[in-house]
Amino acid sequence: MLMIDNFLGADPLRRQTPKLVEPVKQEPLRSIHELVAEQEATETAGDQSPGAVQTPTDILPETPNEVESSSVNNTSQVKRAPGFFAFRWTLSKRWTIVLGLVVALLIGGGLTAAYTLTRPTVKGGVYTSKNPPKPAPKITTVASSLSGLQVDPSVNERPVLGVMIENSPDARPQSGLDQAGVVFEAIAEGGITRFLALYQDTQPDYIGPVRSARPYYVQWCMSFDCAYAHAGGSPEALQNIGAWGTKDLPDTRGIFWRISNRYAPHNLYTSSSKLTELAATKGYGKPTLTGFTRKKDKPYVAPPAATATPKKNTTPETRPPANVVNLNTSSGSYNAQFNYDPATNSYARAQGGAAHTTIDAAGTQTQIKSKVVVALITNYGVAADKHSQYGVTGSGQAVVFQDGTVIQASWSKTETASPLRLTDAAGADIALNAGQTWLTALSGADRLSYQ
Repeated sequence: MLMIDNFLGADPLRRQTPKLVEPVKQEPLRSIHELVAEQEATETAGDQSPGAVQTPTDILPETPNEVESSSVNNTSQVKRAPGFFAFRWTLSKRWTIVLGLVVALLIGGGLTAAYTLTRPTVKGGVYTSKNPPKPAPKITTVASSLSGLQVDPSVNERPVLGVMIENSPDARPQSGLDQAGVVFEAIAEGGITRFLALYQDTQPDYIGPVRSARPYYVQWCMSFDCAYAHAGGSPEALQNIGAWGTKDLPDTRGIFWRISNRYAPHNLYTSSSKLTELAATKGYGKPTLTGFTRKKDKPYVAPPAATATPKKNTTPETRPPANVVNLNTSSGSYNAQFNYDPATNSYARAQGGAAHTTIDAAGTQTQIKSKVVVALITNYGVAADKHSQYGVTGSGQAVVFQDGTVIQASWSKTETASPLRLTDAAGADIALNAGQTWLTALSGADRLSYQ
């Protein structure tokens, strides 16, 4: 860049000689800390006279764009403040951290204040949270009308299926007994016991061997408005089925079948799906069922020993233990025993001195375990045709075993189709554990023992 020197009133000769002015070399601006440190170093070295201490004002230029002149090589140097991108951080690490914390606190406080000022209040309206609490999961199950177990509500719409199952030695092990919600046991004839197994919430696909009907089984079945499956029956029972309006499911081709690895009549089998199909064709829909009163499956805990000063008008309930229950129905091959298992709060069944097991279609055997065992003490006799007779309607003594204890009770059934009730000494229904309930008819209380 060319400059014209002494433009006005100067020597014409000199005007012909232009001067070249070089750009001023710009030195980086140092921080106040660096300048002070340099000043102190200078004083220490003795390069500065006493009393000539420079202040930060003396060191730094008065303005960011202050111009300094020098006569070096007849040139002028201009010092300018560095631009934005030439900024240099001069604070120590400690002060940098402190400053960062202060800034973070200021930002957080600002956000909190903004949320507080903008959040709606309860004044003049209802505050609705943006994140309402999640509702508790809806309970979608109900107690089974038959067993008391928790089931889908649609299960109680199914018909209750009652199946006559044989118990002669040639019929053992049976199939499907372990899955029944309720089982009745009594003598058919000649001391041979037989079972009425009731199903609703369970649907086994292999049930048998199926045998013939007896009047007292029909009456027990009708206590639960069940559809009664059987293969023939005593003349009296077949007549009663028609007279009483029983929902009848007789031996029908395609619904019942015979297996090849047993001899007749111990080889007739069926399934819950086939019986439900037959019940539908006969118009047997939702049952009108009043089952047993049920409670949660919880082992009984004996109350603590009575204190010297018991509370007024309070008598804690006490129950004697019952870990082994013996039911002497007729003879050794048919007498049953139930052994209490605290781990499952159930009673494992044995008969004829061996575990009473069932077998499924795949050949897997399972021991029967009942949650509740009931002894029904009732009148017993033998008809002229050698078939057994039991007094099923009316009332009588009952003994209930559950939770490892015994409860003295009564049974009652007012009519053929009315429900069977189990009540305590005060006449209130006894609440039974949910699960399989096994009821055995005994001709007298002396045929029952427990310990």
